[in-house]
Amino acid sequence: MITETTPVRENLIIYAEPDLCMGCHSCELACAVAHADGHDLLSAISAHLPLQPRNHVVSVDGATMPLQCRQCEDAPCTSVCPTGACRQTDGQVEIIEQHCIGCKLCAMVCPFGAITVRSEVPAEGAVLTNHGVATKCDLCIDWRAETGSTETACVQSCPTKAIKLVDLDVYRTALREARARELVEATRHIRL
Repeated sequence: MITETTPVRENLIIYAEPDLCMGCHSCELACAVAHADGHDLLSAISAHLPLQPRNHVVSVDGATMPLQCRQCEDAPCTSVCPTGACRQTDGQVEIIEQHCIGCKLCAMVCPFGAITVRSEVPAEGAVLTNHGVATKCDLCIDWRAETGSTETACVQSCPTKAIKLVDLDVYRTALREARARELVEATRHIRL
C-alpha cells in the first residue's frame, strides 16, 4: 500500500571552504557573542559570561576550517536522546535545553564532534543529572530573528567569506544544472 507523506523540507547547513579559511577564529568569537544572551562582546566580558562558541575551527593536514552541526538528515543524536531533547524539526536538528539531562549520548554519537555539553547550569526548569546541557550550532535562529539578518553570525564575521549558509534545495539544483551543462558541452564534441 502506498501512502502519501509530507515531503521533508531540505535543511540549511553551514558550508565551509577550507581553501579560503585562514584560521582566524572570527567565526568562533561571533558565534559565542551571538549566543551571549543579548550581550555584545564587551558587556559579556564585563558580566563574566562564559563565551562558548557552537562551532570550532579545526586544522588537519594543512587545511583549516570551522566545524559545526551538519544538520544531518537522519541525525544519530536524535535517535539516542532518551528525553527527546535532541530532535529534528523542519529539517533542522535542535536541542531543547529544558529537556536535556546532560547524559552526553548525543555528543558520543555525533559523527562530526559538533555537540558539546556545557557544565554550567541551564535555563530555569531544566532537570539535571550530570550538571550539563548539550549545545550545538542552531543556525543562529534567535540571533537572526533579533537582528533581522539572513546570515548566521559566523557567516557575517568571516573576513574571507569561507563560510556560507546554504539551502540544500538551492545547492542541489545548482549542482544538477552545472553537471548538465558539463554533459551538454562534452556531448557537443562527440560524433556518433
